[in-house]
This record gives sequence, C-alpha cells and structure tokens, in this order.
Amino acid sequence: MKVLVVGSGGREHALVWKIRQSKKVTAVYCEPGNGGTTLETRCSPAGVTRIDELIQLVKQREIDLTIVGPELPLTLGIADQFEKEGLRIIGPSAAAAQLEGSKIFAKEFMQRHRIPTSPYFKTSSPVEAAALVRGGSLGFPLVLKADGLAAGKGVVVARNLEEAELAIQKIMQEKVLGPAGERLILEEFLRGEEVSFLVFSDGIHALPLVPSQDHKAVFDEDLGPNTGGMGAYSADWILEPELHQQVMKAIVTPTLQGMAAEGSPYRGFLYFGLMLTADGVKVLEFNARLGDPETQPILFRLQTDIVDVFQGILDATLDQVDLRWDEECSICVVLSSAGYPGNFEKGKVISGVAEAEALPNVKVFHAGTELKQGQLVSAGGRVLGVTAKAKTLEAARDLAYQAVQKINFDKMHYRRDIGRRGLKQEARQRAEQRRVIANPVVKQSNRG
Repeated sequence: MKVLVVGSGGREHALVWKIRQSKKVTAVYCEPGNGGTTLETRCSPAGVTRIDELIQLVKQREIDLTIVGPELPLTLGIADQFEKEGLRIIGPSAAAAQLEGSKIFAKEFMQRHRIPTSPYFKTSSPVEAAALVRGGSLGFPLVLKADGLAAGKGVVVARNLEEAELAIQKIMQEKVLGPAGERLILEEFLRGEEVSFLVFSDGIHALPLVPSQDHKAVFDEDLGPNTGGMGAYSADWILEPELHQQVMKAIVTPTLQGMAAEGSPYRGFLYFGLMLTADGVKVLEFNARLGDPETQPILFRLQTDIVDVFQGILDATLDQVDLRWDEECSICVVLSSAGYPGNFEKGKVISGVAEAEALPNVKVFHAGTELKQGQLVSAGGRVLGVTAKAKTLEAARDLAYQAVQKINFDKMHYRRDIGRRGLKQEARQRAEQRRVIANPVVKQSNRG
C-alpha cells in the first residue's frame, strides 16, 4: 500500500513516522512536507498544495490512501473532491469540517444537540461587540474567538475591559486575522482543568485515543499570546474512567449522532477541547483533525498498526479495531523561533537533532524545518517537537528536557514548564494507588 500524508507540521511528521511502521505499507509520501518528513521517507516532496494538484499526484503515483493532517484543506472540501474521483481518503467532508471551520456553527450545533458548553454571544459588528463587552453580562475574564480558521491564534482571553476592546479592534477592525475575524464570539470564561480528547470516527462508531493536555500560551506559567501549541503530554490518569465514560456519553456520542442526523456523518479524526469544571465537563472547541502537538505524544504511545485504524474508518468497522497503548507517559516540548506567534526569522541552522534522538525513548518530530543543500534549517514558527516517554511523567519530562539541551539554533525558544502542572496530578495518582494497595477493602466498599 502507498500512503500520502497531506501537511507540513509536527503532526504530519508523527503520522508519517507511525505509518512507516506498518508492514502493510510499501511507500509513504508527504506533501508539502518538511525537513523531517523528507528524511523519514527518503523522498523529496513534489511541493504541491492545491487540491487538484494533490489529486493528480495521487493518480500519477498510484497512491492507495491519503491522510489529511491540517484543517484548511478539509474545510475547502478535499475529502469531497477525492471521493468524487474515487480516491480513498481519511478526513471529514467540508460540511462536517464546519465543526472547526466556524466557531459559530459549532456553538449552534452544540445548542441544538444539548452538548454542554459555555454561554456566548455572536456578532459581526465591532460596535455591537464592544457594547456586549461593556454590558458585562459574561464577566471577566472573557474569551473572544474569531469565527473562522486562524491557525490556533484566533482566541483571546481578556482579563479586563481594556484588553477586550483592544482584541475587538485588532480582530474586527484592523483584521489581523483576515476573513477569520469578520464574525466574533464572546464566550464566558470557564475555570477548571483543560483536557484534549481525540477520537477516530467512521461516522457511526467512535474509537477514543488516550487523553492529553496541551499548552497554548507562548511563555511559562501560561503567559503571553496563544499559539498553535508549545507542548503537550499524555497519561492515562489525565481523565479518570468515570469522566471518560461521561465524555463519551454526553459529548462524543451526541456529536456523532447529531452530525449524522444533519446529513453530514463525521469520518476521520475529531478533537474535543474539554474543560473539567465544577459544573461538569464542557466543550471549549472542536477540531476536525488531530491536534498538534498532542498527536506527537499520543502516537508515541500507540502500539496498534495505525493502518488498521484507517481501514476501520473506511469500512465503518472501527468497533472491531482494538487500540493498544503503551502504558508509559509521554511528553512533547516544542522548540520555536523567537517572536512566534508574531514575526520571526527563518533560515537558522539547526544542530543536535541526531544527538537528541540517540537518547533512549526520544523522537524529534519536525514542523517548521527544511533541508537546504543537505543542511537542516528553520522554516516556521514552531520548528521541532522533542518527544519522550517513560514510566512516569516526571521521568518523561526530565528525558525530554535532557534531549532539548542537545539541540540548538539561533534564537531558539521553548517553555520550561511543559507538563509541570501534571506532576501534581501524577503525585495524587501515586498516593491513591499506595492507599488502595495498603487498604483494598476500603476501596472496594467505596465502589459500592
């Protein structure tokens, strides 16, 4: 089988890496790819990005299956166009991808299907937006979201009126996000623990992946503007079994049933950004694809042949696929260009990747990199995702940062607190395990 992965980020490199492990696969291509995918596949990309070009490429190379990584081609209808040509592809239709393509569509969809989320207002007028903010009905902090796609940078958490008005001015009047900011959502700020919950879906069945947590802000302590993600970690204990069941019953199942009932069955990867609040689990956002950088630590734990998953999506037989996971914890630390998510310089020579990967249980996934005359250089905001796994999050975290120290490029930036808040949760988990071992009778009685 020949497989094409569409995209150029760390998520796509992780997909290429995982697909190459399948004995069913003879060749993997990645378009437009990056320096890491080129090294991984030993195949220089053709440099195509348009949907018609990709269709032509698939036919020329007789590619059997296409996997779509990023959201933009999905919202533009790549899955619809491939299927019209009789080509096999993993990804939702343009109609189903609206769950990510329009924040307003997603909010109204959740209202229609009684999926728990936060109160909100929508508007296409900066004057109305400012009046709503001054009205104070949602309070502060206040979340402002551009309606359209904004590469992970369309969300602002305003701590006060001044910050909210500035965000409205930037997004709706100065149009710093382009057409994505023509409509705006004002949303109540939810307090609690954030969780990334991803599933594979064949339109009928949902197969959940292990949970993870993302770090959006560019600086330590969650300070600074939001980015596409500065790191993530994955561990089973992030979501307790009872909460896992609640998410599947109250959120995942109604979403899939609702999309099917509205004539847009969802097939592909579906990401639920969740907040575990005092009032229960609520949905922050949908993504119509795997998260980035969550994909890196999640796929680092996956033991099942991922091609079997793809086949289950195509055949609507995901309920027959057994996902097996490494029980270890994993973590990804993103190395970015200084200035990201704003202006940044490219072309910085990168060294130390091979030395980092020489450490046990470490993999460096490439995002904004390219090969120039055999030399690896930076080519984007998020450059590399240093990923590691170990028996505990603490050990995985230490290993990842040990690997980070071996990599260098001019003006390299990274957060030094990725996974830190998870260490407290891990400590509580260990204490609970020790308590159960010491007094199993009490634990049994607590279960009823």
